[in-house]
Amino acid sequence: MNSYSANRLKITLNINSEMYEKEILASDTLLSVLRDKLGLTGAKPGCLNGDCGACTVIIDKRPMKSCMLLAVEAFDTEILTIEGLKDTPIQRAFVEQFAFQCGYCTPGFILICHALLLTDHHPTNEKITTWLSSNICRCTGYQEIENALRSVINSLPLE
Repeated sequence: MNSYSANRLKITLNINSEMYEKEILASDTLLSVLRDKLGLTGAKPGCLNGDCGACTVIIDKRPMKSCMLLAVEAFDTEILTIEGLKDTPIQRAFVEQFAFQCGYCTPGFILICHALLLTDHHPTNEKITTWLSSNICRCTGYQEIENALRSVINSLPLE
């Protein structure tokens, strides 16, 4: 953070390996800053209470619900949004496995899967179920999403 003025403060955020400096309210969520101040609309407002995962981003290699995080809490972290992913295996797998319908939840699911693969190249079935249960899709069954994740896992070399 750089400076304060009245009820506003200036903050610098590292998002998708780019530095953004914005004046915000201390009460602004990361989701609102991403969408309304930076035009990064991949993180979606859904439930706005951390249940649905439509707003998922990755912060320091961990998935986080951006609706539940104040933007000031993301200072001095590395934030990855769906806009920062470029042709990753999980993105290709979502297309190949038809792992989306309306697409509203898709960025959150792609990021939760990407974060899982960053931490564990060969997660157990239980871990996959646990991680995927943090996000909600109202259009599809979860089988296609799980198939996409498993197709990436199966393509990775055993360690």
